[in-house]
Amino acid sequence: MSKHKALGKGLDALIPASPTGAAAAEVPVLKKGAALPSGPVLCPIEEIVPSPHQPRKRFDEKALAELARSIKENGLLQPILVRPREGKGARFELVAGERRWRAAQRAGLKEVPVLVKKIDGDKALELSLIENLQREDLNPIEEAEGFRWLSEEFGCTQEEVADKVGKDRSTVANALRLLKLPAPIRKDLEEGKLSAGHARAILSLESNADMNRLRQQILKHDLSVRQAEALARRMAQTGAKPAKPAKAKPDVHVRQLEEDLQRVLGAKVFIHFRPGKPGKIEIAYSSLDDLDRIIARLKR
Repeated sequence: MSKHKALGKGLDALIPASPTGAAAAEVPVLKKGAALPSGPVLCPIEEIVPSPHQPRKRFDEKALAELARSIKENGLLQPILVRPREGKGARFELVAGERRWRAAQRAGLKEVPVLVKKIDGDKALELSLIENLQREDLNPIEEAEGFRWLSEEFGCTQEEVADKVGKDRSTVANALRLLKLPAPIRKDLEEGKLSAGHARAILSLESNADMNRLRQQILKHDLSVRQAEALARRMAQTGAKPAKPAKAKPDVHVRQLEEDLQRVLGAKVFIHFRPGKPGKIEIAYSSLDDLDRIIARLKR
């Protein structure tokens, strides 16, 4: 199947690659009162503010730290797209590149390369949405909200939204369906507790009550997407409350390890073990003082 051509790739035409190596030193500094430059210039980082229409609400702290380290070593290799801003305070508003702008601040940069374009508010919003939606690290709800904004603000059909961001129409349609989920489930998606696959299984049920019951089962028993889909089918067919998944027979070796750890730490320990799969260890504490005591023992 051929992929849609992304109309939003117009950003590439707006943001040329920044010169690297010796040529990077030739990027001029933007001076106050000067005419808008046609090419990249260095701008004080404090003169830029983020767009209020940024669809991304959460920035991965670990990824930002990694990008900041790269910028500290190699510099910012592509200019940030900004537009002139009216009123007091900062002179420019971000159109595309907020993640790089945030990482550059962490890296201690005082100036960043920018490309200044006169872009009206609607076009700036559209470009910001498209830039973010073409990335792969938006959470499912941020992505769905972005698709909805493009559709509602600019009167785009699902097919037109798909063309703009270079995705299949079915991808856009499935994402928009996530906005019909109850608020607690949308929050789980934003926080990464549930995947989009889990959400689609939940959406196969009709009532919010059934959706929330399935959500609770997924979280409580750490169900895979396939297990969630199977449970959703059973719930839809019977209309009954879901039966609890059968508990695996406790492993004697795991139980022995739990007891050993409990003796060492003086606290209740639970080992969640699944053969061939990642597991986890839970340590219970009764107060902050008890937690300090456990941590002290672990540090010995």
